[in-house]
Amino acid sequence: MSHSRTAADQTAARSVVRHHAQLAAALDRHVGRIVAAAVDGDAVSADNARIDLLGWLRDELLPHADAEETALYPIAADRAEAALLIRGMRAEHTAIRDLVAELDATTEPVRLATTARALADVLAVHLAKENELIVPLLVDAADVSLATLLDGMHDLLGSSASAGGCGGTCGCGGDRTTDAPAPVLSINPRLDVRLLPHDRRHAAVLAALDAMPAGGALVLVAPHAPRPLLTEIEARYQGRMVAEWLQDGPDVWQVRLSRHPVPA
Repeated sequence: MSHSRTAADQTAARSVVRHHAQLAAALDRHVGRIVAAAVDGDAVSADNARIDLLGWLRDELLPHADAEETALYPIAADRAEAALLIRGMRAEHTAIRDLVAELDATTEPVRLATTARALADVLAVHLAKENELIVPLLVDAADVSLATLLDGMHDLLGSSASAGGCGGTCGCGGDRTTDAPAPVLSINPRLDVRLLPHDRRHAAVLAALDAMPAGGALVLVAPHAPRPLLTEIEARYQGRMVAEWLQDGPDVWQVRLSRHPVPA
């Protein structure tokens, strides 16, 4: 494989991962609105948020899933080491579509919040597998050019591709002058404190971290930048808990917290 092809494929991979992060962040924003309305008992606001979410799902997420099944999954499934994985990924797409149908069929706020939260959790795990397993597999395949596979596939790279968000890999003429690293989604367990009463959030996070083994990690999901909590964590663990920002607003903040072993 030539250096130029490798560079193009790496750029294409970063574009896909970047779009995945955008999808996850947008879904979290929609879910946050539904959860907030459910907590307030505001059925009208919950239903308005549901309608907005369904529009986004039909315009953005479901076309992205369809494009993956057309452009990426058949190529990956031809490889023996990925055949079972792709079968599972297709099953997860079915689960996502079933959850979308459930959102379309109910207006009860608590059920809406539960279903929307389940959808976000399924998508987070699904996108992490694509980022960490499928995309690297296609980049490393000697007989596959990921950049060529994505040529013109805006549903895989997002509407920002037309403004240069594709890195020039999709054939749209985009030209990124900077190549900022794409956010990386995580398959670590998530602790979403937005679902907890405000006065219980710090205690819940600290209890989860105390129970976490050395080498373990979790992703903290919060409705604001959790800087006071991170200061408390630093004082409590004295450098043995490492914080890595995954998403810095504007509506949802995500921080991966990893526990390092105690020095011998």
